[in-house]
Amino acid sequence: MSTVLAERVVAPPPLAPRCAVVLLGTGVVGGAFLKLLDTPAAASLRLVGAANSRRQQINPARLADRSLRERLKTEGDARDDAALLAALAASDAVRKVIIDATASAALAARHPEWLARGHHVVTASKAPAGGDLADWRALQGALARGGRYGDSATVGAGLPVLATLRRLRACGDRLLALEGVFSGSLSWLFNQYDGTRPFSALLREARERGYTEPDPRADLSGEDVARKLLILARNAGFALDRNAVDVASLVPESLRMLDAEAFLDRLEALDAPLAARHAEAAARGRVLRHLARLDRHGRARVGLVAVPAEHPAARLRDTDNLFALTTTRYRAQPLVIQGPGAGPEVTAQALLGDVLALG
Repeated sequence: MSTVLAERVVAPPPLAPRCAVVLLGTGVVGGAFLKLLDTPAAASLRLVGAANSRRQQINPARLADRSLRERLKTEGDARDDAALLAALAASDAVRKVIIDATASAALAARHPEWLARGHHVVTASKAPAGGDLADWRALQGALARGGRYGDSATVGAGLPVLATLRRLRACGDRLLALEGVFSGSLSWLFNQYDGTRPFSALLREARERGYTEPDPRADLSGEDVARKLLILARNAGFALDRNAVDVASLVPESLRMLDAEAFLDRLEALDAPLAARHAEAAARGRVLRHLARLDRHGRARVGLVAVPAEHPAARLRDTDNLFALTTTRYRAQPLVIQGPGAGPEVTAQALLGDVLALG
């Protein structure tokens, strides 16, 4: 009688994830990113840490909970960035990524430090790339030492603006002029504003829809648009500081120093000046649009402009952004990139796209 020895089958060890991710910020954009982690597109990612401004979680079982965002509001350890980074460093992933989905300038200031430690950084924050020129240069210095920086979500909520601009420059093309509508909230406001409703009523509606910041002066001041213009200008080779951008705020001087609640109570003060500008534009067959502009000499301006009906910005809808790039090779007709420039889902998709692009 023969004896047959059964072979022992040993299962191969599980493969390490290609990317380990720490998510900083579980607000609207961060929450949308967490939902994307549950899709097949994010199968190569492993979340090893997540935090809001007060609490964090690094326990794998808790991180896998689909209600993680809600649970972090009341549960979890006290926020400790050192523990989050330690969890990332301990991962056996091929790539290690910090995703900054916050609006914190303090966190953004640490991006060069994280890059210097060998981590990759993906962010929707416009600082330091759109902040002081010294911060931009510190970021570039850190990148020169090896890390990679995903910033597609900083301008256009993921529209392929920065990638296109960089590709053109890498091919030897040169930006001669840039013009467009860089704010989803201001796009919606002036696409709707035709003089039949007071601007203050439209602004309240935009705020209720979540198109503006809780304090709409963050949008109306033009500062957010100025940061986006600086990011684009610097990537095109213009070493501009913030004081090089001429910004015309839509907030009257009398309303700038009020607290947010008092400002919201006095929105009607915006109506008469904007109604006068609308009437003047309409008399010339024009419409009002909030534009950012950069010329070949590095002159940069942000503010409300009366444009003719044939202008590309005059035909925008909803929260569309528009970027018109005139270059040495796109001189006769600018290269135009247009599409939704606001929204947590498209912004979160831009974050995910940058992480996946790391390989």
